[in-house]
Amino acid sequence: MNIQQLLSQKISQAMVAVGSNADALVKPSAKVQFGDYQANGIMAAAKKLGLPPRQLAEKVIAQLDLGDVIEKVEIAGPGFINIFLNNSWIAAQNELALQNDKLNITLPEVPQTVVVDYSAPNVAKEMHVGHLRSTIIGDSSVRVLSFLGHNVIRANHVGDWGTQFGMLIAYLEKMQNEHANDMALSDLESFYRQAKKMYDEDAEFAEKARNYVVKLQGGDEYCLTMWRKLVDITMSQNIATYKRLNVTLSLADTMGESIYNSMLPVIVADLKQRGLAVESNGATVVFLDEFMNKEGEPIGVIIQKSDGGYLYTTTDIACLKYRYENLHADRILYYIDSRQHQHLEQVWMIARKADYIPESLKLEHHMFGMMLGKDGRPFKTRSGDTIKLNDLLDEAMQRATALIQSKNPQLTGDELKEVVEAVAIGSVKYADLSKKRTTDYVFDWDNMLSFEGNTAPYLQYAYTRVLSIFKKADLTASQLTGKILLDDDKERALAARLIQFDETVAAVANEGMPHLLCAYLYDIATLFSSFYEHCPILNVESEAVKMSRLKLAALTAKTLKTGLDMLGIKTVEKM
Repeated sequence: MNIQQLLSQKISQAMVAVGSNADALVKPSAKVQFGDYQANGIMAAAKKLGLPPRQLAEKVIAQLDLGDVIEKVEIAGPGFINIFLNNSWIAAQNELALQNDKLNITLPEVPQTVVVDYSAPNVAKEMHVGHLRSTIIGDSSVRVLSFLGHNVIRANHVGDWGTQFGMLIAYLEKMQNEHANDMALSDLESFYRQAKKMYDEDAEFAEKARNYVVKLQGGDEYCLTMWRKLVDITMSQNIATYKRLNVTLSLADTMGESIYNSMLPVIVADLKQRGLAVESNGATVVFLDEFMNKEGEPIGVIIQKSDGGYLYTTTDIACLKYRYENLHADRILYYIDSRQHQHLEQVWMIARKADYIPESLKLEHHMFGMMLGKDGRPFKTRSGDTIKLNDLLDEAMQRATALIQSKNPQLTGDELKEVVEAVAIGSVKYADLSKKRTTDYVFDWDNMLSFEGNTAPYLQYAYTRVLSIFKKADLTASQLTGKILLDDDKERALAARLIQFDETVAAVANEGMPHLLCAYLYDIATLFSSFYEHCPILNVESEAVKMSRLKLAALTAKTLKTGLDMLGIKTVEKM
């Protein structure tokens, strides 16, 4: 249990003892004069009980017993309870975090199986900037949940099925016939465009493509072989991109739409039998009273077209059923565009009505906003084309190379390459992850590659700065002795914020909001900078103070590295 949870529990218990079951609403204090935490639930509770808020606050405090955790409690304003933590307790928590591989973070008593649906590229198309947010926000969530000990299943819901594959197979066949084994399919985007052009302009080719769709769906060996080749080529390129991005998705995490093909007719038949689906104008439709159209009539969700074809809704219902029955999911997180929210809600509702999934299964759409250019419009090339993800990363590498070489000309060879890669990829990812995922954000090269402000380079440099202290001291963290002493305000401020790593990670795990972790790490880096400027570490007469401050520095480095790793951002030892 982290400190915020502990305080919430204890104050809630005290409130129950005086006759209130209202939420304690314990939050970290915004200003140091208001203590470390503030309980803001007294006013609402007092109103229900018909008591003056300060009187209720006094009664709650009289019931409060937190032992050596708190130094003092004050009532402020109309009834806020300000809580000041005990310095000795803060120091002890820092000691525990420094000695613990998991930084003394609270781990769940019963780990869950969490399926995280993210990235989801399409076959025969290159990943573009539109895939970035889903991929890196989803991967950060995966990293945090895995760190906490949950059984995390990465689900890359790849678009590997549909009518377009007849066209793609026919064009792949044509290319192989003309180029024999030289066909590398290096430019997927060009391949797709040329296939579409031929489909639109060549009637004979279009007829062959339509025939191949029927054959593919019927399980024809030749078509399946060609389809598999398209999938393999696409995914090998995607895996290379994931590796560049330091994203943990592997080939084994690919869960294409094709997996659920055999389930689709069974699901349609079952929904009909249950009376949930009916025939309407030749199609099979589920009418949901919970969703109304402009005329006030239930929206009809098509699950099978009049020509027998299935839709994304049908596939997603099957996918959800599969994840519960086969993967035994307790919780499913979807990192999908916000425009898909109603679609997901309809899929979830149909699955629940059909009893394919229980109410206990937590379904969460962790939607995100758009990446915008400086003009406030969707981020694209000058010609209006969607920017390929690898082109974006190439430019990041070029810009980071120029930046690092200007900052540290002594770096060369592999050392330079390692720093440039960490800064380039880290900057692109952090610029996104540091923004609240539900909002749009403006992509700005100058801001993201700055060594000042809430950026990856600033945090990466803060980490190397701490390491340099240990190099000068010729010590490692394991060699440090003595206890942490919090005699200076700067020491105390840093130490108090360090113990809040636990609750920050818990919030990210619960809400899928990596920007909370980014803001926390930025706070740690700035608090360390202030501590470093005002509290001499190596040039101090007292050995006990020196060791104490080195311990705070060591825990800072450990926290920064662990936090950045949760974001999928690499650290380096020299910049």
